[in-house]
Amino acid sequence: MYLSTIGSPPPSSDGTTGPQRSRRRWRFVGGNVLALGTVSLITDVSAEMVTAVLPLYLVVGLQLSPAAYGVLDGLNTGATALLRVVGGYVADRVDRRKAVAGAGYGLSALAKLGLVAVGNSVTSIGLVLAADRTGKGLRTAPRDALITLSAPEHSLGRAFGVHRAMDSFGAFTGPLVALAVLTAAGQSFDAVFVTSFSLAALGVLVLLLFVRDHRQPRPPAGTVSPRAVAMLLRQVPVRRLIGAACLLGLATVGDGFVYLLLQRRESLSIGWFPLLAVGTSLSYLLLAAPLGALADRIGRVPVLLGGYGVLALVYVLLTGPLEGPVLLVVVLFLYGLFYAATEGTLMALAGPVLPERLRTTGIALIQSGQALAYLGSSVLFGLAWQTWGTRTASLGASIAVIIAGLATALLLTVRRPGERTSSPS
Repeated sequence: MYLSTIGSPPPSSDGTTGPQRSRRRWRFVGGNVLALGTVSLITDVSAEMVTAVLPLYLVVGLQLSPAAYGVLDGLNTGATALLRVVGGYVADRVDRRKAVAGAGYGLSALAKLGLVAVGNSVTSIGLVLAADRTGKGLRTAPRDALITLSAPEHSLGRAFGVHRAMDSFGAFTGPLVALAVLTAAGQSFDAVFVTSFSLAALGVLVLLLFVRDHRQPRPPAGTVSPRAVAMLLRQVPVRRLIGAACLLGLATVGDGFVYLLLQRRESLSIGWFPLLAVGTSLSYLLLAAPLGALADRIGRVPVLLGGYGVLALVYVLLTGPLEGPVLLVVVLFLYGLFYAATEGTLMALAGPVLPERLRTTGIALIQSGQALAYLGSSVLFGLAWQTWGTRTASLGASIAVIIAGLATALLLTVRRPGERTSSPS
């Protein structure tokens, strides 16, 4: 199946049309998607308790330069890219996506306790954060593969939208919980880390008890093998998706940079800084499911590209004429809109293209390409900020997003003469 065709839903085979068909589709999200969403919700409360204050802590508290922060931020996401592929391949090989995802969730939970022991050592903090990101790298592809296997193809946009909405509710709640714990515990960060670990452990328990794995009879020899993965990479639609993910990842600046730019421009106090992530998560929460449904209705590629257009506008606004509360509200709303339009949509695009036996591996390859590109973008943006200042760095990032969006549009919608249109199977 060609990528430009998977952006639109197939004709109905049951005779239903219009609003009736739309209402029935919402039922197809399924209990397993909701269970996975609950796990992500709890885990994101845990994760955002820590990450909401981390950029300010590193740059202001430990006096890291923007370039040094960019390297640390990029490594935390990009350095585990290879492990994502390994985790995805192992999940397909042993046909135990739930078990591999559970190992990733468990490792991230344990990393929260590691933050209690390392103190103010930047190196140790980096190692603990790398362990946390390793857990995320292990769990993300198997979890998203389970979503694609738990909902019909024509409802994947809705399924990912509902999952991402639940995930973003956790991201919305996490900084608020962190502030409450800090207030109750007399500004003790150890109390935040211990509470974060407890919530992460609860998420693992919910996964074990309520998420169903999708097991099948053992595949014939060679179905899941390095040779099969190499053949998967020879499929033009798969290569196009990986290329698009790399381009978009290279043009995306980390959340920490966006919030630091807002904090510096508006001279926000440290106490307000965690609430910036809350504003983004609230917008994401409200828009994820509706935009997932829109992607199923009008096409996933237009929604994806529209989201990156919004991101380019965000980068422009960071150094534009708006200021004060209006700037904060507009930027945080648009930043949440960007995530709602893109994060689940790319995976919904991948689902129909990838064969079921290599679904987790394929998703991991796409996510790994994006993560490695993100490493480069964080380092480059940090260097640009330190060398040329925030205005030049932000405008450069917006131009990069526009170029990446145009290139992605060509990759996902333009077919060369003689190119096959069927998806790999």
